[in-house]
This record gives sequence, structure tokens and C-alpha cells, in this order.
Amino acid sequence: MTAETATSPGPRALARQRRRASAARFWRQYRTHRAGLLGLAALVLFALVALTAPLTVGADVQSVTEAPGKPLESPSARFPLGTDQFGRSLLGLVIWGSRVSLLVGLLAAVLSVAIGALIGVTAGHFRGWYATVMMRVTDWFLVMPTLVLAIALATVMSRSLGTVILAIGVTTWPTTARLVRAQTLAVESRPYIERARALGGGHWHIMTRHVLPNVMPLVLAQTTLIISSAILAEATLAFLGLGDPTVVSWGGLLQDAREAGAVSSGDWWYLVPPGIAIAVVALAFTLCGRAVESVLNPRLGVSR
Repeated sequence: MTAETATSPGPRALARQRRRASAARFWRQYRTHRAGLLGLAALVLFALVALTAPLTVGADVQSVTEAPGKPLESPSARFPLGTDQFGRSLLGLVIWGSRVSLLVGLLAAVLSVAIGALIGVTAGHFRGWYATVMMRVTDWFLVMPTLVLAIALATVMSRSLGTVILAIGVTTWPTTARLVRAQTLAVESRPYIERARALGGGHWHIMTRHVLPNVMPLVLAQTTLIISSAILAEATLAFLGLGDPTVVSWGGLLQDAREAGAVSSGDWWYLVPPGIAIAVVALAFTLCGRAVESVLNPRLGVSR
């Protein structure tokens, strides 16, 4: 064994170096997107607010019997965003509700992308009758209104966060499946896939070692874009009274405001804060998603 061979890094070390170089290159390109940086800063701020909510406001902010103020107080020095119909601080409720809204949005998006990626990769790899059946099912979900399907699922199942996550996740995957299948077909037409098959590579080996790594950038970009839609869907279901009534979320606050007659009575402070929070988070995820999409696929020409 020569000295050069003895000092050369092993395969795992080389893989780690490539991953670090790839991550550094991704960050350098991402930083050139001002809108993406703005969205990332907003998401980091909301994440910190959600994670520190037990320390800043505490779970007692949800208590109806120990509400510190009077019902529907307008904004003041004591309650910067006013109070709700029970006298609870709306600032504390918006901060606490960020935990549920962000959690549901993230988990629902992960479930949606996981289903779409699984169907897309397998349909693009196996072809034949399996791909035909899967694509027809995907087409059926595409033409059906997503919100109507989510409402139907949330209505027939128990009212809980798990139901909301499941209802959003199983109704928003078709777009991801279509995109991943198209990318899978493109990857499997490359010569190294033929060589892998000639060398005895099985279906599992080809899908996990060759196809999946090539479609992961698309999956990552699609995840960031779907999260904003999932948060909006959760807010819509909660506003319609189909969310978990035992937890506080931004959509639930809008539902409470509607039931309290805040629209007709002019209690704007009950509606505006959770509505702005939903809009800002959805916009931030969309900006990040577009930036990630542009970095991973520069041919898309996404503006900076």
C-alpha cells in the first residue's frame, strides 16, 4: 500500500465532503434570492415564537375560567391586541396558536409529499398496468376539489389534529405525484440506469440508489410550496368548525371571532391578528419554496 493510498480519505469521508460542498453551494446560491431570504427570516421568527410560547405566554393563556380581561376589550397597553369573547389576551392566543398551525401545516405537507413521491416514483419505474391505474387515480384526485374532499374526510372522522393532518395530506398529493413521475421517467431514460440493470440491479436498488436521489431536490422544493397550502387548508377547516375544539389555532381564532359576531360588531382586533399571521406565514413559505425551486432547477427562471 502506497503512502498516497494510506492517506487518501475513504468513501464515507468523500461522501461527507461532497454533501458539505453541496450544502455550501446551495446556501451561496440561495443567498442571492432576496425574497427567499426575507421569507426565511420570517419563518425563523415564527418558529422561535412558537418554540418559546410555553415560556413567554404559557398554557394558561387558553384558560377560559381564568381570563385576565373583560370580553372583547379593544387593544390597550395591557392587551396590545385586545381580548377575545372570554377576556383572554389575543396576543397570547396568537402566539400559542402558532404552535398548532405550524405543526399541522408541516406534518400535513410531509404526509402529502410522501404519498405523492411514493406513487410518482413507483408509477414512473414500473410502468404498465400499475402506472395506468395509479395515474388514473391521480387524475381523479386532481379534478376533484381538494377542499371539498378534505371537508368530507374531516366531517366523517373524529375532530382532532390527526384528522385534520390526514384530511389535508391525503387530498393534496396528486400534483407531487405527477411531477415526481415525470422526473422519474426522465431519470430512468439515462444510460447509467441501463448499466445498473445490466449489472443485476433490482427494482429496489434502482429506485432507492439512482432514482430517489435525483428526484429529492424536486420533492424538497415541492414540500416548501405545499406547506403554505396546508396551513391555509388547516385554517379553513378550523374556520368551518372542523378542527380540534380543544386546541387554539389561528383558524380556530377566526372561527371564534365569527361565532362572537366580531364582523358585524366591528371588533376588528379579533379578526385581523390571526388573519395576518396566516397570510404572512403562507407568503413566507411560498417565497422560500420559489427560491429553493430556482436554486435546484435554475432553468425555471424564477425571479429573485
